[in-house]
Amino acid sequence: MATERKFPAFPQFDDPADERRHRKQRLAAAFRLFGAFGFDEGVAGHITARDPERLDHFWVNPFAMNFKQIRVRDLILVNDNGDVVEGDWPVNTAAFVIHSQVHAARPDVIAAAHAHSIYGKAWSSLRKPLDPLTQDACAFYGDHSVFDDYTGVVLDIEEGKRLAHALGGNKACILSNHGLLTVGTTSVDEAAWWFITMERTCQAQLLAEAAGKPHPIDADQAEKTAGQVGMSMAGWLSFQPLYDWIVAAQPDLLEE
Repeated sequence: MATERKFPAFPQFDDPADERRHRKQRLAAAFRLFGAFGFDEGVAGHITARDPERLDHFWVNPFAMNFKQIRVRDLILVNDNGDVVEGDWPVNTAAFVIHSQVHAARPDVIAAAHAHSIYGKAWSSLRKPLDPLTQDACAFYGDHSVFDDYTGVVLDIEEGKRLAHALGGNKACILSNHGLLTVGTTSVDEAAWWFITMERTCQAQLLAEAAGKPHPIDADQAEKTAGQVGMSMAGWLSFQPLYDWIVAAQPDLLEE
């Protein structure tokens, strides 16, 4: 007999421990999805989730663990000094430098995602924002920025601060000659989805420009569409089918 499926509802929590478990489950799932989509590149890339009680701490992937193997039990908790306070693996210094400053500058951000995905890093070399060429691209219309500087691997706190400043109040930032950064104000789900769809948006624009001269959506319609597809809850909802799929395909990711 088929299991009845219900329309997804945004979760509510009375117990911080339940909320922490939920965020960690979504974080592990996001890593598996990034691995499935080929967003992993050696030891590069990281997704973080703010702890629901220790607000200056975040959960992140262990340094040098493959995205395709990460489980809930593998996630490490890092404080605002870069110390690993839960977990047995070291933290990626670049992950701490970037994410600590994003989380500090944006108290509204629950999660942030960064990876060296192929189309994102290709587009980042152009050092310009994305155009509203498609309905999906409109999610980023007027809501992403470009960090137009590159000084090597981000290992300096001041560089992290400049990057966070470039992000501003947006949901995403293109890091020149580097890759993409997205954030979620409601959930890990949202941050992960914005990254996935932004990567695809970079791919679509690269393909369109290679084929000819694309015609962007006019400003009024792009702004209207942004209000439909770019809302935080739209990002959360779009992640749910992917979460269901990856958990069904790789249930070990939920191991605690």
